[in-house]
Amino acid sequence: QVPPSQCFVFDPAFSEQELALLGELGLRLLPENEEGKHRVGEAATLFYMIHCGKALYNNLLWSNWALGALSKVVIIGNSFRGIEDRLLSRILERDYSYIAKVLKGTEEIAFPTHPQYTDTFNDTSIHWFPLQKLKELPSEVWEFVEEPTYQECEDLEIIRKGDSVNPQCPPALEP
Repeated sequence: QVPPSQCFVFDPAFSEQELALLGELGLRLLPENEEGKHRVGEAATLFYMIHCGKALYNNLLWSNWALGALSKVVIIGNSFRGIEDRLLSRILERDYSYIAKVLKGTEEIAFPTHPQYTDTFNDTSIHWFPLQKLKELPSEVWEFVEEPTYQECEDLEIIRKGDSVNPQCPPALEP
């Protein structure tokens, strides 16, 4: 029931053809690469982030690092539990601290795997952050809100603002 004009999309690698199609569908292109740091408004917001790098999830959490904002965030993307299982805890806490801090405040349900595509969507989950669970986190979790920089991160998996993937990308498409 969400009108297309309220659906924002961004991928730094969109082709001209993809951009034209998105415009025809009435979707809105974010005007710049926010590196995942998109803030939710008053309404609950669904972020469809399949196969994104850990830094994008971490940036999204950081930019909404408050009880009221996080409780409005829903993410369809890579499993946070899977990220936790695959990374050494010191790396998770150093490079992706917001994922690490919110794990106990997260509800996560894995998508069912498809027998034909087990290697493609095998790690996809839906995540949400119930207000009551967030309130149960220790108060010091909410005190440190420094923007992530990824200085020591070896495998960033993110296209930064300054990185030019598609230099012909036109400005934002407005319906």
